[in-house]
Amino acid sequence: MAGSEPGGGRPLIITEDPLLLDDLLRLCAAAGAEPHVHHALPEQGGAAGTVGADADAEAAPGSAGWESAPLVLVGDDAARRVRGAPRRAGVFLVGRELDDPQVWQQAVQIGAEEVLRLPDAESLLVDRIADVVEGAGRPALAVGVIGGSGGAGASTLACALAVRAARAGERTILIDGDPLGGGMDVLLGGESAEGLRWPDFAASRGRVGAGALEESLPELHALRVLSWDRGDRVVVPPAAIRSVVAAARRRGGVVVVDLPRRVDEAVAEVLAQLDLVLMVVPGELRSVAAAGRVAAGVRMVARDVRVVVRGRCPGGLEPDAVAGLLGAPLAGEVPVELGLPGRVAEGEPPGTQERGALARFCDGFWQRALGSPQGVPA
Repeated sequence: MAGSEPGGGRPLIITEDPLLLDDLLRLCAAAGAEPHVHHALPEQGGAAGTVGADADAEAAPGSAGWESAPLVLVGDDAARRVRGAPRRAGVFLVGRELDDPQVWQQAVQIGAEEVLRLPDAESLLVDRIADVVEGAGRPALAVGVIGGSGGAGASTLACALAVRAARAGERTILIDGDPLGGGMDVLLGGESAEGLRWPDFAASRGRVGAGALEESLPELHALRVLSWDRGDRVVVPPAAIRSVVAAARRRGGVVVVDLPRRVDEAVAEVLAQLDLVLMVVPGELRSVAAAGRVAAGVRMVARDVRVVVRGRCPGGLEPDAVAGLLGAPLAGEVPVELGLPGRVAEGEPPGTQERGALARFCDGFWQRALGSPQGVPA
């Protein structure tokens, strides 16, 4: 787009090396970015030619191009010519032969954040460029929900958390991490909704576009859901799962993951990206014993595990006692919600009853979690 305004969410490339330029254009294309391209910034009293779609856009030191571009990629051949540019964040010095000590001195002189050697740093550079394109800011608050024992109600709580977050105006993605759980889309009453399911991402390699992911998923009750289809495939490679969850987080807002009780390599990839895991445990001794084994596996990967006590059995354990036996902080207690199974069977997802026990717990949880700059308060 000749004559378009420099900056505008598009990276700026500065180099006179045609081979390096080809590489950087290729990496920008892989990240979905259309860069502004300049041979080099003019030296004091001089002028430099420009190439590319935005050849007429000015990018002299101190001009809008240099200062407003969200990311500046300076070729090692052009470093000397940008030494007079104002200091700013988001400048990277890029080249192939970076063993010369003068290169590092040049990086300091132009205020570069990093010196990147191609092709070794290609993946990192694609990620940084894509972050610019997608307007990457604060990542989503990612919360996993796992049952401490069978039938604890983890999927119900995960669904309710997502529904309440969406109703509070948060961009919300609900991820079904349990291929044998029956499908979160079913729990939301949208098993026939159009959109991609997990098996569609089985061949994913490398970075998944956050915006493309969100738009591809079924939208149900003001949230996006990634569930399993009704087919036989129940395995997605861990690398693909890692890429998809990372993409979901980059859009900001809230990500809720319904987790299976068994921690394998794929589940470990999810756990490593979560800010918090809520373990749902009925308040009776046998369930607590089972939850202890689940917690041991989860703690090997997860940073923060907390207990949610679901309902109380006659003569059962107090919530504080359950948390104490499991050696984890208590996140709260969710009483049994009367009539919930019948409403779910009629297509009403958990958490939609404004005065229900689930809604009250979830609303309080999100108020604490999203209202704290540091994440979920202890």
